[in-house]
Amino acid sequence: MIFRQLFDPQSSTYTYLLADIRTREAVLIDPVFEHVLRDAALIEELGLKLRLTLETHVHADHVTGAWLLRDKLGSKIALSKDSGAEGADHYLHDDETIAFGSRSLEARATPGHTSGCMSYVLDDRSMAFTGDALLIRGCGRTDFQQGSAERLFRSVRERIFSLPDECLLYPGHDYRGLTVSSVGEEKMYNPRLAESIGEGDFVGYMTHLGLAHPKLMDVAVPANLHCGKPAQDAAPPSQQTWAPLAYTFAGIWEIQPNNLEEIADRVQIVDVREPKEFSGAAGHIAGAKLIPLGELKDRAGELARDKPVVAVCRSGARSAQATVILRNAGFAQVANLAGGMLRWRSQRYPVTGGAD
Repeated sequence: MIFRQLFDPQSSTYTYLLADIRTREAVLIDPVFEHVLRDAALIEELGLKLRLTLETHVHADHVTGAWLLRDKLGSKIALSKDSGAEGADHYLHDDETIAFGSRSLEARATPGHTSGCMSYVLDDRSMAFTGDALLIRGCGRTDFQQGSAERLFRSVRERIFSLPDECLLYPGHDYRGLTVSSVGEEKMYNPRLAESIGEGDFVGYMTHLGLAHPKLMDVAVPANLHCGKPAQDAAPPSQQTWAPLAYTFAGIWEIQPNNLEEIADRVQIVDVREPKEFSGAAGHIAGAKLIPLGELKDRAGELARDKPVVAVCRSGARSAQATVILRNAGFAQVANLAGGMLRWRSQRYPVTGGAD
């Protein structure tokens, strides 16, 4: 099985990608609106077909990326029948099996943080994804969205702690940088829900947490009740529309040689190689401006900010870093020439200077 744990630092949310290695069918648990481009790039680079996005619950601290991923990749949206959300393709029942290729997840209802919380257990019971029902040495709050400390206590004890002790637990969030726990660990050491703690103690603890509501709650909950569908005036994750570009999992916008050749007269081409390379055997693209990578930060002012920039080097590695430097300098329309001069030359596009 293919497995990736992804992170949103703004809300400390974990997103989980699971895929069958043979069929390449995948599911994505708890996608985040702002990271749709990142997640789609990873799915494409791994050669996967996203079958479903799964929500552990209706989130109050971030907007889900489920709707945008369905629009972009054709995936289906699934979440609990008790979530209260509209616009999903499938509403999950307790103990329902979710197949992706030859692998599957079991949807276990674990209400308490919210009424529609679900945990997802891998078919061999080696991994479980607990959302906010059970965190690493903690749990989700129970003071809004139909929360109930009594229900959460029973959910964890009956639906999560009933898994094998060695089952790895992957939470919906962690605010300290912790990534994974296990059933055995949480049964022993969770300060709220360890097996030595009674229900009355837990309810008293949760009743007196005194937490402020999540900052994005008034935005996130209404959006998530519509599966993350953006409002008409809401901006989607940043897009660049000045050329046919691809976004990589490394966070780089790229343009292919054929697309650059078509718009070369409408963009600024900055070659970040050294002078000897620029005038060497590989040649350079006509009209390119030479600014070696080591000088780019100090010389960025030589480039116009209102005109797209394409960075070029030998292979696309240095120029990828050049796009980061330019973005940090405030350039909004920046892309890397995929494959650099090696690909440009191999596809027989014209160069100035150089050798055949």
